[in-house]
Amino acid sequence: MDLDFRAVLAQFDSEFLEKKIKLVRHASSAYDLPLIERRGFMREYEERQRLPVFDRVDGILSFMGEGRTRARFIGASLVGSSSSSRGPWPSGFPYPEMGRGNLCYELVPQEQFAPLRDRLVIDWGAGTRNWHQHLCAKEVLEIRPKGYVTEFPGYDDVLLTFDGLERIVSNPDANRAWHMALRAVAGVYLIVDTVSGNQYVGSAYGESGLLGRWATYVRKPHGGNAQLKVLLHEHPERHRAFQFAILRTLPKSMAKREVIGVEGMQKSRLGTRAFGLNAN
Repeated sequence: MDLDFRAVLAQFDSEFLEKKIKLVRHASSAYDLPLIERRGFMREYEERQRLPVFDRVDGILSFMGEGRTRARFIGASLVGSSSSSRGPWPSGFPYPEMGRGNLCYELVPQEQFAPLRDRLVIDWGAGTRNWHQHLCAKEVLEIRPKGYVTEFPGYDDVLLTFDGLERIVSNPDANRAWHMALRAVAGVYLIVDTVSGNQYVGSAYGESGLLGRWATYVRKPHGGNAQLKVLLHEHPERHRAFQFAILRTLPKSMAKREVIGVEGMQKSRLGTRAFGLNAN
């Protein structure tokens, strides 16, 4: 796609691009930075820096590295004042042991660019170690459809947050590969409450396969399950912390009782009746 990303961003706020802007590409081999993003702590992560990288800068355009030199746009912020680093990471931060840096910048999100979040992908160029640099030309690799989540990774590598599943189910055209793959198989799946660590094992069968069963959770987050009903009655927003994975795929031609038999074996292996969220 022969297009400079600045031309794309300018459609939403050209004046922002006239300021002193830095580009930031987040990537790490030591920590799962997309997990920090999914948990909603990306601003706190960006605000704390070891060196004065945002001094004499008006704003930043933030990207998440996606392998090699690709970078996915995740937001824009104005840079305010800085101070000495705060105390511990906030409750729920996935890596409390991570260094907090010596500086803390005030970053103010610029929501006018929200329509491009997770959709605009650029080529960062060869210097990926240079994770922050002043605004310069970057090639647009793709602008993903609205509602796009990610490429289907293969059944063994499926790991979805509730929000990700909700977007996939609600945007079939943008996530066509997910719909085709999940509809094609029956299976046994795992839901993890990432707050408590408790697990629930369930199964999917019938014509719509895994897609049909998981779509039920989008409509009714408890999915009709007794223990999940109790959990969500006590914590109505807890489903936002659910994580979905596939334990085993099965042919849709397999009889319901056989699928349930495989489900029962997985419950026994994981102990989810005694220590998890399965009632039977």
